[in-house]
Amino acid sequence: MAKFSNVVRFKAKEGSVEKFEQHFQGREALPGMLSQILIKTGDRTFCAVGTWESESAIAAARPQMIAFLDSMRDLLEELSPELGVTDPVSGPIVAEM
Repeated sequence: MAKFSNVVRFKAKEGSVEKFEQHFQGREALPGMLSQILIKTGDRTFCAVGTWESESAIAAARPQMIAFLDSMRDLLEELSPELGVTDPVSGPIVAEM
């Protein structure tokens, strides 16, 4: 069975970077999640990358991921009217080293 990954882009509001980073620290893995990293891509921009056992594991965890987002939504700046505060993508891992 192929592993899957999700990537979510965020932008923290001015003055909220430290709180945003702390929100991810110590977070427990969700069922089926193999790993998660948070990458700081700019002064206030980030990408979270999760690796999952399967596509069904991502789908099953979606309500918990939305609840996690809701718990920090006030720390995030809107990326665009179309996207809102996140830019999520996911799919099968096709190459891994």
